[in-house]
Amino acid sequence: MLTKLFEVIFGCSHGHYGFPRKTRSGCSGACFLTGTYVVCLDCGKELAYDWNEMKVIDSPSQERHYLRSAVSKQVA
Repeated sequence: MLTKLFEVIFGCSHGHYGFPRKTRSGCSGACFLTGTYVVCLDCGKELAYDWNEMKVIDSPSQERHYLRSAVSKQVA
């Protein structure tokens, strides 16, 4: 009961993830950055996942980093 109240007030902390999944076809949403995503088992939100570094991409600064590297790869 208190956990649900905490999530309603402050949001989900995304502390429990499913196993990372790779997409096979057109990608949108969380997997757009890396091609791999995880799902929060508490709230169901999809979050980008870096398979090489084995970490969740969950902050806007990390997302900008991956977008910059993707653009620089396409330009080069």
